[in-house]
Amino acid sequence: MTTTGTQDGGGMPPTSPTSTGSGNPKPYALRFSVDYPDRPLDKLTTALRILWVIPILFVLAGVTGFSGTWESSSNSDGWGFFAGAGSGIIFLAPLLMIVFRQKYPRWWWDFNVQLLRFQARVGMYFLLTTDKYPSTDEEQSVHLDADYPDVEKDLNRWLPLVKWLLALPHWIILIFLYVAAFFVLIYVWFVILFTGRYPRGAFDFIIGVSRWGYRVQAYALLLNTDVYPPFSLE
Repeated sequence: MTTTGTQDGGGMPPTSPTSTGSGNPKPYALRFSVDYPDRPLDKLTTALRILWVIPILFVLAGVTGFSGTWESSSNSDGWGFFAGAGSGIIFLAPLLMIVFRQKYPRWWWDFNVQLLRFQARVGMYFLLTTDKYPSTDEEQSVHLDADYPDVEKDLNRWLPLVKWLLALPHWIILIFLYVAAFFVLIYVWFVILFTGRYPRGAFDFIIGVSRWGYRVQAYALLLNTDVYPPFSLE
């Protein structure tokens, strides 16, 4: 993986990705996309998706320790799983290593990224973007890439202590976006049952909200960048 990010001498982090020599902004330190389903989706598995997803949720729970994921889901028929994706990330240990040793052990990083990918596949299956059952290791139609940081060069060692607070405006906006996405998902469920197709506009919105959420997680939880996440679905 390549390394990205900018060194911040102190205070607030940059508010957008840095520019390359050609004048184009660098991609954010976490990229997320999902292949649009260009074929009819299975109506039966769509109708019963909330039941179909239960076995893989147990598998995911075995990895994450079930740290509040289903508890948050009960408030909105499962949508909390999507909103809470990333709850199993190893957060405190890398934070302490960055602050006191300016290191991010590679094995912790690899675990965090692979776990985030697995959660994304399960989340996208629940969100009806595919009817292929989530794999524990294959990429399938869900693509999530993140840049491993050069801690001494790219990260302010003290910023992880306050990133959760700096990200507060994003968390507030995301609450409203998740609520809107929940109602969009209900609409999508009915459309797929009748037509077998995922409306493109709804798909772009659902993926955009997910992308926004994963970028905030990269900043506040994965801790691989000091670049402040953009307020954007793109």
